[in-house]
Amino acid sequence: MNHERRVPDAMAVSVMVLLCLTWGMGHVSIKLASHGIPAVLQAGIRSLIATACLMLWARMRGIPLFNADGTLGAGIAAGALFAAEFLFLFIGLGYTSASRMSVFLYLAPCLTAAGLAWFIPGERLNPLQSLGMVLAFFGIVVAFGEGFSAAESTWAGDLMGIVGAFCWAATTVVVRTTRLSNARAEKTLYYQLAVSGVMLTVLSPLMGERGIVVLDAITVGSLLYQAVIISFASYLAWFWLMTRYLASRLSVFTFLSPLFGVLSGALVLDEPVTSLFIASALLVGAGLYLVNRPSS
Repeated sequence: MNHERRVPDAMAVSVMVLLCLTWGMGHVSIKLASHGIPAVLQAGIRSLIATACLMLWARMRGIPLFNADGTLGAGIAAGALFAAEFLFLFIGLGYTSASRMSVFLYLAPCLTAAGLAWFIPGERLNPLQSLGMVLAFFGIVVAFGEGFSAAESTWAGDLMGIVGAFCWAATTVVVRTTRLSNARAEKTLYYQLAVSGVMLTVLSPLMGERGIVVLDAITVGSLLYQAVIISFASYLAWFWLMTRYLASRLSVFTFLSPLFGVLSGALVLDEPVTSLFIASALLVGAGLYLVNRPSS
């Protein structure tokens, strides 16, 4: 496999915009399914369904998933972080809106840039990127402060979103700084889906969740969207892009996801969108752009 990454072309840009739209709508689908399937169990089931889809895909294309290549340790670590990310995401959506969760979770690209700079000297931030980090942090402070003054406090869910962002960033750092960096996209994704599927499904009853309550059309449709479209198809496309293009150049587009999340939360769930929250989302988006913008 050719491990040299290149600058994103028109195809990569188009795929990234589509992925961001898909991810932005993901938090809405979690909310829609929450009345029928508890949060942690929902996350576990979607990972298990996506794992089955991935194994079928790999079998049809003759892609080995179980060959010994020295990635097992890093794969388990990435899977555990992946599970933690969605544990905080799914639980946090019970305490905050899908729109707000979108912004807090997509602080991850800034954290990823900082993490890669720590482990890889060539990834250190320049002054303009550091300014972007401060700008994004200020946007988080603005949105987080609004949660304390809202009629119904959202600070607990907001905090879980930030922790989830840390887990997402840590997952990316593990993938890029270990042998997983040279593994096929399918195998990298398999580790994360399989480990998270088992961990979250086992955690669900231990946390006192009551199991599947309702399996109506909305619940099933929302769960399948999360499992097949997001966890299988979109994540596979994301890891495929990461094996071919520069991750820092791809990450610049992910600031679109919280904006799509705000829009979908307002249109589907009728969630309020305040002017202060819009300002915070724009600050986070601007900060993410500066951190990840390509060099001249």
